[in-house]
Amino acid sequence: MLRREILDGRAAPGDLLAESAVARRLGVSRVPVREALFTLERDGLVEFSETGRAYVKHLAPQDFEELFILRLALEPLASRLATPQIRATAEALERNIAATRRARTVQQVTRLDLDFHEIILAASGNARLLKLWSSLRAELELWLGRLHRHHQFQTSDTQRETITAHETIVKAFRTQTPAECERLMRQHIQGWREWLPVLPEND
Repeated sequence: MLRREILDGRAAPGDLLAESAVARRLGVSRVPVREALFTLERDGLVEFSETGRAYVKHLAPQDFEELFILRLALEPLASRLATPQIRATAEALERNIAATRRARTVQQVTRLDLDFHEIILAASGNARLLKLWSSLRAELELWLGRLHRHHQFQTSDTQRETITAHETIVKAFRTQTPAECERLMRQHIQGWREWLPVLPEND
């Protein structure tokens, strides 16, 4: 519940997550709330002050740059590795695109977007590559959700653009060489970087 509130933007960066208040709202004791906050801190969604108070993590440009660099290193490589066996996985990617087309909220689009990429990471056959990417997923969803919400506000085209980009990737997996699929994924991730300037400084 708390994780989803943060990822969906209902809990804004800098919001105080007081154990007692969260526990009362969720109808639980403070112990599971404290444990959840520690888990969310490890996932990069919460930060603690020097006095031990928990806050929704403020997203700094440096955080984005670090995640961007890691995506750019991991995902094109995964695409190249996945291409020889992606034909068996293409149906899963197409089902994901169909679900994205049916999505009714930008939050659903964000989750399905990351699911699409996770399918490719899994298809790479490299368990360590997938593990590294999975360790970043919560922060990636936080950033991607933020980018999607602002892009949607500006253009109303987030869903359509996500579907179009993913259809292009699936077509490449079916018809192109591993090197071309790697190039296309690198280009796709670089497009994520280009959205950063649309974000307000303190959102």
